Amino acid sequence: MNRVKAGFVGFGCVSYPREVIERRSEKAREELEKAGLDLVYTPPVGTFEEADRAIEDLRKKDFDFLILCIASWIESPIVIRVTDEFRDKPVLLWGLGGYTQNGSLVSPASQAGTSGLRWTLEAMGYKFKYIYDFPDSPMSIDKVLAFSKVARAIQKLRHSRIGMMGYADMGLYGCMFDGMSLRAKIGPEVEVFDMLEIVKKTEKVSHRDVQDLLEEKKKSWNINPDVQEEALVNAIRIYLAIKERIKEGSYNAISIKCVEGMKKYMNFPPCMILTMLSEEMPAICEDDALGAVTQLMIHYLTGQSAPYVEMYEFMKDRILVGICGFVPPGAVDGKVCVARYAGWGGLSEGAMNISKMKSGPLTLVRLFSKGDNYKLHMVTGEGLPPRRWEELGWEAPAPFFPSLEIKLDVPIEEFAQKIASQHYFVIYGDHREEIRDLCRVLDIELI
Repeated sequence: MNRVKAGFVGFGCVSYPREVIERRSEKAREELEKAGLDLVYTPPVGTFEEADRAIEDLRKKDFDFLILCIASWIESPIVIRVTDEFRDKPVLLWGLGGYTQNGSLVSPASQAGTSGLRWTLEAMGYKFKYIYDFPDSPMSIDKVLAFSKVARAIQKLRHSRIGMMGYADMGLYGCMFDGMSLRAKIGPEVEVFDMLEIVKKTEKVSHRDVQDLLEEKKKSWNINPDVQEEALVNAIRIYLAIKERIKEGSYNAISIKCVEGMKKYMNFPPCMILTMLSEEMPAICEDDALGAVTQLMIHYLTGQSAPYVEMYEFMKDRILVGICGFVPPGAVDGKVCVARYAGWGGLSEGAMNISKMKSGPLTLVRLFSKGDNYKLHMVTGEGLPPRRWEELGWEAPAPFFPSLEIKLDVPIEEFAQKIASQHYFVIYGDHREEIRDLCRVLDIELI
């Protein structure tokens, strides 16, 4: 990914020594550039004339977000003169802390400036985050960098394309989407293509390409003896066909019609196909459009290819979640394990992923909507190795799905009464702060 670029403007009142304002702004600039942030820089602003000069400077190059570095007290209208020209950009309001000199705390009153601006920006509809430094303390560079990831994620979402093979698998309402509101509010374009396109493409897939990839996977996967090689060959052939369609569509994420698509009409499960696709991009089955958007958000913020999990049981102190045959390799503890697709729903051919999922602290999220009102449900918890369990209806011996028992940090009843889908997404680690910031800027209600 290219380096994040930020517009940077220092502000300071003309009644304060200019050299102090410049020194403080320059120090912030140096620290950010040292940390790897690419800046479109303009000298400090204290007057309307300087604000107009800053606007011209910032217009010369594009950037992902705008940093308002408040080095001292500053009149709000001067700041708004600059921000009003860049309303489409996320804004970071940053107040620098005071410093001790000759045994006395010297306050340039930066937080007077930021206090006057925080509500002003909110009331005027800006999408922003507010941070501040303490006196004689390190600058909040880590917070700036964290917000830079949010800004970049927003930019990437606006230019993202999701491919969906088919639509509305099993008629699941929560997996459907409204194209206009999704495009307008969050950004991704969703394009639906037919399964017939993939069937036709499989006929043109090179036998040599299939065999080369098969040999590679035999080395990297643990494959049970009962898995037929033809099942792997078929999965790889379809994977390569879908990969070609992804290239044609310039897709950043993919979803496949499973139960009423591949399983029903191709007599083949997409489990290992999705496993391979998920090594390269967010991937999910059952034509879950908003699930794919959730995955893109996570991927752009954290770099993780977040596995989706289905809800299986609510227990007194935890939930049981699992995936019926597919989990991204990045979420696997050890090597990917492949088994014969055990009989279910009349299908008993193919291969499935029965890998062990990683455990540990995690964040569980799901995007959903009502009309053009988008919401995101988020909780944290601890993912634990699951007890032995099986889903009803599989031929014996039933497969042991990739799964977790999650001890949530909220009561089960609270979680259950807010649940928004059978599909949720696991992010390893605590990522609440960046998710909150992303939702704030995109005007997504956090639940």
